[in-house]
Amino acid sequence: MKSLLTAILILFTLPLHAQTDSRLQAMRTGDASRGWEAVGRLNMNGSGFCTATLISQTRVLTAAHCLFDTRTGQRIDLSRLEFLAGWRTGRAEAIRNVRRAEIWPGFDIAAGAAMSNVPSDLALLELDRPIRTTGITPLEVSTLLPERGERVAVVSYGRGREETPSIQEACYVLDQRGDGLSVFSCSIVPGSSGAPVFIVEDDALRIISVISARADGAEAPVSLGAQLGPRVAALHAALDEGMPRAETRASGGLPGARSSARFVRP
Repeated sequence: MKSLLTAILILFTLPLHAQTDSRLQAMRTGDASRGWEAVGRLNMNGSGFCTATLISQTRVLTAAHCLFDTRTGQRIDLSRLEFLAGWRTGRAEAIRNVRRAEIWPGFDIAAGAAMSNVPSDLALLELDRPIRTTGITPLEVSTLLPERGERVAVVSYGRGREETPSIQEACYVLDQRGDGLSVFSCSIVPGSSGAPVFIVEDDALRIISVISARADGAEAPVSLGAQLGPRVAALHAALDEGMPRAETRASGGLPGARSSARFVRP
């Protein structure tokens, strides 16, 4: 795919005892960002931005809370959402508006970044027009659940690096909880919400989670994301069938949720 991707694949094959998180690297040049153009910035027209990923010519995967105004807790009108594929230094490979959206049932914006809410923090957006640009290849989604200790990679935008995507080529799965929450060692900041988490599967990188929140770990901050499994396929089906958008529910915990941790929404 490109030299950077080759380097990532090599990192994934290193012995487990040699594991150490790599530094976050800005992809400032066209060569550095080649192959990652499907990852883009989701602008919320005055309400901030998130990271999102093109997974088909017409659909984008991100976090559900990116569809809400953090100041009011209200849903953002879809006409105010804009996806900038491959956004880098003031230029995008493609720019599209959002026509429809599906949120995973059970997501509760009032619960914020509570651990019980993270497994439902998932949304699939349908663009107003397909992206058929030859320079953009949609990224695939995996249904696998990586084990603890496995290497992952993250591509994201964030505070202080709004104009350039950054990549962390190697961080790790710290925990896979039974309630649908994944815990990673990956570095995230505000704006990283919705960022794709990748793992190597059949010699290719596939998305296994999207970033939702950051938590205080015992030694360092950790990042939290929703496990995907069959959920993305279910969201595709909901959009295909024209089902009503899933409503958010009242606050309520999921089994095993820990309320003592402090969370920060990236």
